[in-house]
Amino acid sequence: MQPYREAAHFLQQKFPQKPLLGIVLGSGLGKLADAIEDPITISYREIPHFAHSTAMGHKGNLIFGTLGRKPVVAMQGRFHYYEGYSMQQVTFPIRVMALLGIEYLFVSNAAGGINRAYKVGDLMIITDHINLMPNPLIGANMEEFGPRFPDMTRPYDPAIIKIAESSAVQLGIALRKGVYFGGTGPTYETPAEYAFFGKAGGDAVGMSTVPEVIVARHCGIRVFGVSVITNEAHDFADDFVNDGEDVVVAADQAADRLCLLFTKVVEHL
Repeated sequence: MQPYREAAHFLQQKFPQKPLLGIVLGSGLGKLADAIEDPITISYREIPHFAHSTAMGHKGNLIFGTLGRKPVVAMQGRFHYYEGYSMQQVTFPIRVMALLGIEYLFVSNAAGGINRAYKVGDLMIITDHINLMPNPLIGANMEEFGPRFPDMTRPYDPAIIKIAESSAVQLGIALRKGVYFGGTGPTYETPAEYAFFGKAGGDAVGMSTVPEVIVARHCGIRVFGVSVITNEAHDFADDFVNDGEDVVVAADQAADRLCLLFTKVVEHL
């Protein structure tokens, strides 16, 4: 527990107010942090025991402030298993935020649209996930955070999803709802893998989010998640190529709508 407590203590000296909400901003979605009022920005490099974000479109800052009139802490960029970090390092910030006192975790990511109805720029509320990554709870259980065998029947909070749906109607934002398929990366999936994941029940696929959600639920934190569909992984023309820069651009273009949605939902918490 010592590394977690040291990181939390360091951050409490910078921002003594208890945050209600933690937010994880994925590829190209870091500009949502611009909506946070009265921000205090801390580089990951300053925080004891934090890893460094190396992924494209991840700035590597922790931002404290207010959103929707609520105190929040936002990760402007996350850590990924494919970067060579252990699952403990990938999920380290979630446990630190739990020690800071968050009650809710909002996660976002850029994802490939497996569902044939999905188009680039769509926002998909995550209703469930399928995990192909190592489970971050493997190893000795940390009783200070949660039980040995946490329930995952409702990993994404149904009540918050209802708030998001009604908020989207008020804002005039179209939403999809579906299952997120989490793989390790860093390679993009082959056409055969996309097809397999779709038959297995996935609507969108990415390389993050699931470990954070598992750890948050282990800590008893309520979770809400949204994927931004940044490519259509179902119709493969002869010139189709998955490109990381294109993913960041597509996510950036959808960030304004995601920001409006997150802010509106936070107001109702």
